[in-house]
Amino acid sequence: MQFGVFDGAKGLDDLLNSGCGHGVSNERGILHYGHRYNTCVSEVSTTHVMTPKAFTATVSAMTSAFGDPTRRAIYLYAREHEEGVTATQISEKFELHANVARHHLDKLAAGGYLEVTIERAKAQGVGRPSKHYRVASKDSEFEFSVRTDDLVLTLLGKALAALPPDTAHLIAEQVGRDYGKAMATGLTGHDAAVGHRSLRSAIQAVADALTAHGFAAHTDSKNDKMRIVTSHCPFGDVAIEHPVICAVERGMVKGMLGAIYGDTDPETIDSIPAGDTLCITTV
Repeated sequence: MQFGVFDGAKGLDDLLNSGCGHGVSNERGILHYGHRYNTCVSEVSTTHVMTPKAFTATVSAMTSAFGDPTRRAIYLYAREHEEGVTATQISEKFELHANVARHHLDKLAAGGYLEVTIERAKAQGVGRPSKHYRVASKDSEFEFSVRTDDLVLTLLGKALAALPPDTAHLIAEQVGRDYGKAMATGLTGHDAAVGHRSLRSAIQAVADALTAHGFAAHTDSKNDKMRIVTSHCPFGDVAIEHPVICAVERGMVKGMLGAIYGDTDPETIDSIPAGDTLCITTV
């Protein structure tokens, strides 16, 4: 789902080259429903009035991806190379340590701005294949790839048909898990084994992806547990009316972590629909 934050919004290049959109002040947003992450929904356009929290979440997503000037330059460089770029290329071009270059690329991939493929060079022979990062869409504006109303409608339809609360929670989590797995492809490419990393870095990647999808997420740790803390729920009032929807987010976390790290058992300990200030998932 493309989420055009501003009515008559500038293109992504304009905003990147003008300091990430300083001076833009229109409150109205436009939703464009697309086909990212294989959601396979029809092209529709509608007007959406953003709440203050939704606007804050939008800004958080943009600054998370493009707040760093080096990262903006890396993104623009990647746009110029349709064949894709590697961490080694970025490291040499911008005189960065390879791990720093990889961090910037993974941050952009987590936000959905770059897509990852796993390739083995013809002359490379045996050995570990390399990640290639390509721009997801050259004509994109600022995007939230999750079409939240699609997930809600899918969830409500199945939950109403099933009726028992336990079944509804299972369905909600499965919907989220399947979507999380699809999202993880953008982080690791189709070779999931290449995406294995430490739990801490995997959870950070999940938080970055959730932020790009409107959850305004960050990580911390408490009582020997890693936590994903979200301050905004893109499901809005529908989640307050149907708290079972919280299981979708938990499923997304489980699906992404399962693909890029391994099996985990995330648990929701606080949620905004339950009256808490934040949504907190422990791993």
